[in-house]
Amino acid sequence: MPQFESHFFSSLIFWEVVSFGILLWVLYKVAFPPILKILEERERKIRESLEQAERHRSEAERKLQEYEAKLNAASRDAEAVIAQAKERAQRLLEENEQRLAADAERIKEDTAREIDHERRKAIQEIRAQTTDLALLVAEKVVGRTLNDQDHRRLADEALEAVAETHRKG
Repeated sequence: MPQFESHFFSSLIFWEVVSFGILLWVLYKVAFPPILKILEERERKIRESLEQAERHRSEAERKLQEYEAKLNAASRDAEAVIAQAKERAQRLLEENEQRLAADAERIKEDTAREIDHERRKAIQEIRAQTTDLALLVAEKVVGRTLNDQDHRRLADEALEAVAETHRKG
């Protein structure tokens, strides 16, 4: 095998090193600059993306804090509204109770007045009927018709007797 002979092998290694050097030099001049440019561009884009992600994260945290602050404020406002509504409902309930108590008292007083009025009216009617009955009885007992003065006297006596009986009873 000729490639393994020592004088042939050393010249083969020499040409391989030379061709490898030329390849490196061509790559360094032609291929590496665009590759390095692409890598640098990609590194820049990644860095910008990371910076933008950091900005977005900071913005999101800030908005989250704002949202939580607004949520807490809304919660406090809701609690205040609920407390005001409860207070107003309690006040309305108390006002209704007072109004109902006043209405009940007024109705009770009106009823008491009406009962007193009806009682007086009934007493007047009883007196009138008693007077007529007393006059009728007196006419039958006396057997004659009495004049107006006699009627009045007998009626007053009968009323006095009924009133005295009523006081005793």
